[in-house]
Amino acid sequence: MALNKIAQVVGARLYDVRDPQALVTAPSAVDSREVMPGGLFAATVGARVDGHDYAAGAIAGGAVAVLAARPVGVPALVVEDVQLAIGLLARHLLEHISPTVIGLTGSVGKTTTKDLLAQVLERHAATVATDRSFNNELGLPLTVLRADATTRYLVLEMGAGRKGDLTYLTGLAPPQAGLVLNVGTAHVERMGAGPADVAEAKGELVEALPADGFALLNADDPYVRGMAGRTRAQILWYGRSAEAQVRAEDVRLADRARAAFELVTPTGRAPVQLDLIGEHQVSNALAAAAVATALGLGAAEIADGLLSARRRSAGRLEIVERPDGITVVNDAYNANPESMRAGLRAVQALAGTRRTVAVLGAMGQQADASRARHAELGRLVADLRFDVLIAVGAGDPLAMAEAAKSSNQGVTVHTVEDVAGALRLATALLEPGDVVFVKASSEIGLGACARALAGA
Repeated sequence: MALNKIAQVVGARLYDVRDPQALVTAPSAVDSREVMPGGLFAATVGARVDGHDYAAGAIAGGAVAVLAARPVGVPALVVEDVQLAIGLLARHLLEHISPTVIGLTGSVGKTTTKDLLAQVLERHAATVATDRSFNNELGLPLTVLRADATTRYLVLEMGAGRKGDLTYLTGLAPPQAGLVLNVGTAHVERMGAGPADVAEAKGELVEALPADGFALLNADDPYVRGMAGRTRAQILWYGRSAEAQVRAEDVRLADRARAAFELVTPTGRAPVQLDLIGEHQVSNALAAAAVATALGLGAAEIADGLLSARRRSAGRLEIVERPDGITVVNDAYNANPESMRAGLRAVQALAGTRRTVAVLGAMGQQADASRARHAELGRLVADLRFDVLIAVGAGDPLAMAEAAKSSNQGVTVHTVEDVAGALRLATALLEPGDVVFVKASSEIGLGACARALAGA
C-alpha cells in the first residue's frame, strides 16, 4: 500500500514524507531491530522504552516510514493512537485478502497449540501464525500484517488479560474458527473471583463466530463445555472423553517422555507420536487436530503433520543437553498452577531415575489464593520425589519451600533471594547426569537463569 493510502485508512497526517506514493511492501514491526526493508515501523511507548527514540534507526534499517504519535524528523504517519492505528490497518488488510482466520485462546497451552496447528496446516497451504506469544492488542494486528493475498490460513493466538480483550481482538480479526483450550487460573486477579469469570472472558471468542463457522471446544473441561450455548457456530468437540468427535485413545509416554496416542476423527484414525515431552501435550495436539479436521484434513494428514512438528517457541519445555550430561529444561517463559503441574510431571517422567532439581519462582496474578497455590506446588514437588528444590524470591516462593520441606518426602530445599542467587546455587549443586527444571512467571526473569545454565 502507498503511504497516502495508509494515511487514509488510519487517519494519519504525513510528516517529512517526500513521496506519498511510496509503497510499504513488507510487514510492520514495533522493534526497530526487526524492521524489514520496505516495512513500516510502529513507534509505541512502553514502560521502559519509547519507540519514537528509535525512528531514525528504523528508517536507516529500511523502513519506508514510521507510524508515530508525533513528528520524529523522518518520514512519518502521525496519528493520535499508534496501537489503534495498527489495528485499523490490520482490519483493512483482512477485508481485502480474506484468509481463513483461526482464533485460539485458553489459560494454558496457547502458544504450543498454535505452533502445532501452524505446522499441520502449512504442509497443505500458505499459513501465517502468531510469532512467539504476540497475542495482545498490538501483537495480533502485527501478525495480521504479515499476511498477503497468498495466505490461506491465518492462525491467531488470542490472549485475554481481562474481560473485553477478546471482543476487541475478534473485532480486529473476525475468526471463522474459534478454538478454546481450557479455563484455568491465569489472569484470575484481573478477571474476577474465579474460573467462572475466566470462562466468561474466554467465551467471548466463540460469541464472535459466524453461524457458518466452527467452534472447537475441549470436552474435558467443564467450563469450556459450558460455552456451547454461547455460539451460533457448528461445534466440534475434542478431548480424551468418549463423547469427543476428535479424541485420543491409547495415550502413553514413549521414549524420553514424548506423548503418543491413537488419533480418532470423524473421518478415520491414525497413530500420533509427538516430539514434545509430557502427557499434557496430548490435549494440545488434539486441539490442533480438531481445527484441522474442521478445515477438511484427514486423520492421516493430521498425524503426519503432528509427527513432524517441533517446538518453535523458546522457554516452553525447551530442552538443552549439556556436554557433561546435565539436561536443562527451560519452561520459564511464564507460569500458572496448571502449567507448573504439567511441567513438573513432564520433567519427572523425562528424568526417570536421574537426579532432579527444580528451580522455581513465583506465579503472578493468583489473587488471594496465591500463597495456598504456591504451597500446593511445594507439596507436589515433594510428592513427585524431586531431589532438590530451589525456591527463588521472597513471599509466595517461601510458602512453596516450606510446604515441600514439611512434607518429609526427602526433597532438599533451598531458598534464594533472586535470579542471580538461583544461578549461583544451581551451578554449585548440579552434578553430571542431573535434570534441572526452571520455571516462573515471566516477570521473575528466571529465563536468564535457564539460559545461563544451558550454556554453562
